[in-house]
Amino acid sequence: MTFQAPKGVSEYVPPRSALFAEAREAFAESARRACYANVETAVFEDTGLFVRGVGESSDVVRKEMYSFQDRGGREITLRPEFTAGVVRAVLEHNLHKGALPVKVFTSGPAFRYERPQSGRYRQFYQFDLEAIGTEDPAVDAETIAVAYDAYKSLGLTQFTLLLNTLGDKNCRPAYRAALQDFLRKLDLDEDTRARIEINPLRVLDDKRPEVRQQTANAPYIVDYLCGDCKTHHDTVRALLTSLNIPFEDAPRLVRGLDYYMRTTYEFDHALLGAQSGIGGGGRYDGLSEDIGGPSLPGIGFAVGLDRIVLAIESERGAPTAHAAVGCQVFGVPLGGDAHADVLALITALRRAGVRADMIFGSRGLKGAMKAADRSGARFAVLIGAEEKNAATVRMNDLQSGDQQDVAATSATEWLLNKLSGEETE
Repeated sequence: MTFQAPKGVSEYVPPRSALFAEAREAFAESARRACYANVETAVFEDTGLFVRGVGESSDVVRKEMYSFQDRGGREITLRPEFTAGVVRAVLEHNLHKGALPVKVFTSGPAFRYERPQSGRYRQFYQFDLEAIGTEDPAVDAETIAVAYDAYKSLGLTQFTLLLNTLGDKNCRPAYRAALQDFLRKLDLDEDTRARIEINPLRVLDDKRPEVRQQTANAPYIVDYLCGDCKTHHDTVRALLTSLNIPFEDAPRLVRGLDYYMRTTYEFDHALLGAQSGIGGGGRYDGLSEDIGGPSLPGIGFAVGLDRIVLAIESERGAPTAHAAVGCQVFGVPLGGDAHADVLALITALRRAGVRADMIFGSRGLKGAMKAADRSGARFAVLIGAEEKNAATVRMNDLQSGDQQDVAATSATEWLLNKLSGEETE
């Protein structure tokens, strides 16, 4: 093999791809139930959108963006995150001039130049959800509930919701000054000291043990909140309690992007080690103005689908080959002249919502039945010369081993009745 995927690219093939699809659909379904609409946005944007939106002090902008000049001389960047592009699309297509909030979700790949490791990739996949156009703390709680319910629907139990607030433009300046005074006294490297002057909250997000040890006694932002921010935060906490969503107060929690303010949260998984974050989000009430739009408060979250797959595997174990396809009926033609009959039956089942497959090419009965077993199907349907002459289909229950001949004209109905207790779509 001459070519391989570039370093740091996450790819999914069966059977693992089934977990990826399951995770993505769990979040999409949770979003749809809350009346969020799907959008698809550009994979690459004007570099200035991320510089202004994400923030020049963030590691994303300073170190991690895949940026280049296109053939027209335009500065282009592969999206490192979704929110800035979604807000841009909402403004460009005038969605904010209709009913508010604008509630949308999307998913797909994003790109950051990082050191590849388990759960951290250069091309990675996210599910993103945004509610744009309201300051109501109930929407903060709603976005958290959508994510929480999706995790639960996947059967995950070993995750924790961490919750904090980052204040707003009224109360954060006083906290920023107090935090800078504290940080300037520490023994930090030159790069980190420069960050103190640009965005000191980012220092609290530093994962290095030596930095965390020094910042352990840094002041808490909750001690500097203005009345409005405190009321907002207390309301979000009360709403989560009323929704039976457990959370832990995390006064050190900050997010890696500069646009966050007020409500900030993260979901951590206990079995993933250093890369334990499986999703998070928060408010970005000033982002629209930062990219040239009107005042338009917003909140949202992004979840790492790659890490959710790892979390599912850590709790369930690795997927089986059967899980990748979920086949229910497997067709076995015995002899070349039976292929058309089997294909017709399989196609009728598919059109009725059944997941069905069949043997292609020449295969003996023994090999064909091995393939049927490997498919994970409940039933194997066999048609050979004897069945064709009798106008029947032999139904082989692969769970019980029972066999039964059924009239060909009623084979589809017979299988649908037998499968009626199982999921067909």
